[in-house]
Amino acid sequence: MNILLLGSGGREHALAWKIAASPLLTKLWCAPGNAGIAREAECVALDIADHAAVIGFCKANAVDLVVVGPETPLAAGIVDDLDRAGIRAFGPSKLAARLEGSKGFTKALCSEFAIPTGAYGRFTNAADALAYIRAQGAPIVVKADGLAAGKGVVVAQSLREAEDAVAMMFDGAFGTAGTEVVIEEFLSGREISFFALSDGDTAMALATAQDHKRVFDHDQGPNTGGMGAYSPTPFVTDNIHAEIMAKIIQPTVAGMKARGTPFRGVLYAGVMLTADGPKLFEYNVRFGDPECQVLMIRMMSDIVPAMLACCDGQLKNFDLRWYPDPALTVVMAAKGYPGDYARGTRIEGLDEAGKVEGTEIFQAGTIAKEGRILANGGRVLNVCASGKTVTEAQRRAYQAIDRINWPEGFCRRDIGWQAVERERAP
Repeated sequence: MNILLLGSGGREHALAWKIAASPLLTKLWCAPGNAGIAREAECVALDIADHAAVIGFCKANAVDLVVVGPETPLAAGIVDDLDRAGIRAFGPSKLAARLEGSKGFTKALCSEFAIPTGAYGRFTNAADALAYIRAQGAPIVVKADGLAAGKGVVVAQSLREAEDAVAMMFDGAFGTAGTEVVIEEFLSGREISFFALSDGDTAMALATAQDHKRVFDHDQGPNTGGMGAYSPTPFVTDNIHAEIMAKIIQPTVAGMKARGTPFRGVLYAGVMLTADGPKLFEYNVRFGDPECQVLMIRMMSDIVPAMLACCDGQLKNFDLRWYPDPALTVVMAAKGYPGDYARGTRIEGLDEAGKVEGTEIFQAGTIAKEGRILANGGRVLNVCASGKTVTEAQRRAYQAIDRINWPEGFCRRDIGWQAVERERAP
């Protein structure tokens, strides 16, 4: 098969690495790709926001399947446009992608189909939002309704912080994403990432993972797109897994179908394991980044048939196998992230780092120039490792990081700490 992958981040490098291993593959392109993806695929300078250009490329190169990595083209309806052109695409339609594109849409779906989630309010002006916050008290969660590149969420510990977040969003900090604001009950518990594939009728769970959102060790500092992850999470027992599928994933798939907007693709549920059971706090409609990286390392099966089964409504006859060993990834970011950071700094030692047993390095924000790898984004590298335990995977990942020479980069040094503590406990 000829496959075109859209995107340029660490998630897409992991997907390219996994797709490239498929015996079904004839040719793999990635648009626009990055320096690491260029090792797995031919990178092409396509503007993925230009749907006509993507369709033209697919027709000219007899592309059999398009895999959409990031959320922005999904929310813009690229899958609908590819479908109309007779090109098979892995990912949800524009209407189904509202599960990520609008926090308010997802909350309303939860209300309609009795999916457990926190109490909430939706607001289009600051005065009403502020009145709601003052009535509810803190801690409370303030979210821009639309897509804000993982940065449109403020977990406010005080009323002042919540009020500032409302003002910031209605003042246009996130552009049109903040024209509506969703204010949610603060859910206390353990946050996990739960992934499932859906073909519109059937949902099939993937491996679980745990993300680390805060920028600094001990979960300090602002939220980011994710500073590391590991899989599986030991905190999702068989009973909790079954409860998430029965109360969150399956009602979502059934509800979307009932509304006439069936969901096909990856359903990524952000779930809080509360004292009252698992509750949904957000949906994403694509693989998580950096969770995708650890899922691809642990997936034993070929991913391409799974994607085709989603497109063709055949998931009920499908199964995936997983390696039992845990995998862990540490994000190396440019100093200053998630705020301002420098681009163009030189990264050395990647080949040496990749020699550590059990490691795989996926590149996110990189560019190749005159034979050198340069940083070209906020989150720049994903240093991944597997091991017999999370502790071993963590040790290998940091051993590899210590071989990378990039003074302008930084990382958290405690990724996987909860699982490591659990493994150390008598």
